[in-house]
Amino acid sequence: MPLRDARNDRVSGLLSLLQSRNLVMGVVNVTPDSFSDGGLFLDPERAVEHALDLVEEGADLLDIGGESTRPGAAPVEAAEQIRRVRPVIAGIRSRSDVPVSVDTTRIEVALAAFEAGADLVNDISALRDSPEIAEWVAEERGGLVLMHMRGTPRTMQALTEYRDLIGESRDFLAERAEMARSRGIADNRIWIDPGIGFGKSVEGNLDILRHLTKYDALGHPVVVGVSRKSFLGKILAREVGERLHATLAATAWIASQGIHRIHRVHDVGPVRDCLRTLEAIRGGH
Repeated sequence: MPLRDARNDRVSGLLSLLQSRNLVMGVVNVTPDSFSDGGLFLDPERAVEHALDLVEEGADLLDIGGESTRPGAAPVEAAEQIRRVRPVIAGIRSRSDVPVSVDTTRIEVALAAFEAGADLVNDISALRDSPEIAEWVAEERGGLVLMHMRGTPRTMQALTEYRDLIGESRDFLAERAEMARSRGIADNRIWIDPGIGFGKSVEGNLDILRHLTKYDALGHPVVVGVSRKSFLGKILAREVGERLHATLAATAWIASQGIHRIHRVHDVGPVRDCLRTLEAIRGGH
């Protein structure tokens, strides 16, 4: 099957699954400095094995990133991102048909990732860095994640004051999604992410979680990333490796609203169990 047709089938399969349950997006950071697992998976073979382990644990798709987006992180040149992610994506694709997202804001990285077998682009800049990503995704029959963030990872945590966080971020995502739609991407292949932890205070992140349905109302699948994030650590005074219980509590809150979303996580197995249990309980009504 041609690569483009196979990609279309994988993305269509995700959308079909999303009709019946929440999805789990497993994170694989091929970086030396990511906040949670930086340096653990720099070796491509180790990264591939970890990715396949996440699939065994229940990941519905994988998100592969070659540039840290933690607060204060410096940008990474496209060539270096490609060097990091291309062999990992190719290695996954040679051994699994699991859908793969590439976490990048650069068109050069998106091109290389799709050539290696990726299916979606997870763009934290929401097409501000490389607007041409939208045309590429449309042509290649893939998917696109658009996230809300003020500034850049280096500056975002100095930009956490809003008059109306929910309204401003929702309007931003609506405008960015309309841009992607105008470039030929179908609504259900444009996923939006309110950007928890990206230019938000602790209270701002909690406010987003309280009002997720306002993002659902835009008519696009919603990606939520709470996994191990610093706002959870600040609530409980817990270090990164001690935030699983808080992650599961936030996941349970998100899923309890009865709307299927995409959960971007590091701890795939526990999150999967949390989601399936909540879905089973709700299914009994």
